Formats: sequence, structure tokens, C-alpha cells
Amino acid sequence: MRASEAAKAAGVTRKALRYYEEAGLLTPGRLANGYREYSPTDVRLAAEIRSLTAIGLTPKETRPFLDCLRGGHDSGDACPESLAVYHQKVRALDRLITRLAHTRQQLAEQLRAAAGRPITDEQEDSMLPKADPLPGDLPAPTDDGAADHLPGRQLPPLTFLATDGSQIRLDAVSAGRWILFIYPLTGDPAADIPQGWNEIPGARGCSQEACGFRDNLAELRECGVDQVVALSSDRAEYQQALVRRLHLPYPLLSDPDHYLSRILDLPTFEANGTTLYKRITLVMLGTTIEHVFYPIFPPDTHAQEVVQWLRERA
Repeated sequence: MRASEAAKAAGVTRKALRYYEEAGLLTPGRLANGYREYSPTDVRLAAEIRSLTAIGLTPKETRPFLDCLRGGHDSGDACPESLAVYHQKVRALDRLITRLAHTRQQLAEQLRAAAGRPITDEQEDSMLPKADPLPGDLPAPTDDGAADHLPGRQLPPLTFLATDGSQIRLDAVSAGRWILFIYPLTGDPAADIPQGWNEIPGARGCSQEACGFRDNLAELRECGVDQVVALSSDRAEYQQALVRRLHLPYPLLSDPDHYLSRILDLPTFEANGTTLYKRITLVMLGTTIEHVFYPIFPPDTHAQEVVQWLRERA
């Protein structure tokens, strides 16, 4: 058969056939007019090269497999020489994976160190670190009614570890108006986000929300807010790294056992086998929940939404 027919039958290009021939892997016959004539065996060999290179072998490394087929075997890896190539390739990949894992560990350690490094007091507000912009196609959460019971409820006398090392009791934060915003997860800045995180409505955007409350803190205080406090089920060391990295001027509270959710029946969701808080903001008057923002979307402009609500109330 002609080159175009053989290439189509083998699932390769005519250029690939020519390359295989130049590499000595194929030896098609010649017609009287000088055109190449490919046999069914040539097609079978070209298909074998294609399938082997697709899993990482180089064309040169396929030679033992082709010799095995030429020897009459039904499979190119039915011969000891072919199995030896498999073994060599696996060992090479193991060495590469080890090197890459070591490199990744070094980069992750550098990233943790850099992400946790605070900015200096000499830096202006315009130089404050910013969280990455949110993707434009995030799904918006819907109101499932899970927060309808909260307005008018009293905060319990729970005490949590804060990022400044202190213990903060919720019913003693302020006798006036203050903000408690609850978010799902920040986690390790050197680790990947949980699988499917962007597809969970309302999950993505914790760092952006935290920056929003930082950047709007002056406006919130002008509206009579005495204090801003954040809470999540994050481990304390992750929250401390977030405070240093984003230069957050308010405390973050760690509630890994979801004590507040148990008492107030706050909305939560499951992600990769872990229970996390849904994003919700409570406007407090002393220990009384005055207003609830839920659901929250988009999180990067939520602090401005709170400011606007307070101004309208005033």
C-alpha cells in the first residue's frame, strides 16, 4: 500500500512513517517506479511504535518490540529484550520522580517561608500584598435557608485561640457593634487547593475576603464597628501564616472542632472528607446577632457590601 494508506491504517502521519524509516525502524519495499510499498507488517510495526511512544518510550527504545513482532510473536513485549526495556524505563522514571519530589519539597519550603514573611512597617497601604484575582466562572451559592434562624440569637461563651496568641471569648469581644465573618479554608499556601474546590459554590475566595475586610477596616470603623474577627476550622498555624502573609490587622480564631456550629447550627459543607464552615458574616450588637449575610458572593467585594449595609442603617 502507498504511504498515505499505511499512515492512515497505522494511525500516524506520513512524516512519522518517513522518520521511522530514516531511523531504521521500518524498511518498506520499493515499486519499479521507486515509490515505497508498505506491507501489513510495516503497518503493524508503525502502530506499535505509535502506541509505545504514547506511553513514554522513545522511537529508538521500541526496536526490541519491533524485532519481537518480526520474530512472529503476537505481542511486541512477548520477548525478554522488550521486558528489559520496560524495567529500564520504570527505573529511570523512579529516579526522575525522586528528583522532582525533592525539588518540589525545596520549592514548597521556600514558598512557605516567603508566604509567611510579614511586610515591613515602612511599606505603604498601597503596597499591601493582594490575593490572586478570583476566576470569573465560579458558581454562585444559593440561599438554602440554613441561616434563617440566626438573627436574634446570642453568641455562646466560647473561647478560641487567636492568631495573636491570645484567647478570645466570643461573648466578651465588644459591647457595641462588631463583625464576625466565618470562612471555610485558607490552608497551606504551598499546597494545592482541594480537588474540585472551584466547583463548590461559595468555597473559593477566603484570602480575597480577608483582604477585603483589611482594606475596608477604616470604613467599617467609621460606621461604628468596634472590632472585626474572623473564624474558621483552619489550624492555628495556617491562620497565623495568613495573617503574616496578608498583613491582616484583626484576629483569626481557630475552631477545628466546629464548636460554634454545634451550638448555633451554622451551615457547613463537606469537601474531600472534611467538614468546613460555609461562608457567613454575622453583624453583632454585643452578644446578639443583629444581621446575617448569607450566602456571600462574590467574597472579594463582600466587605464593601457590609460597609454599604451599615451606611444604609445609619
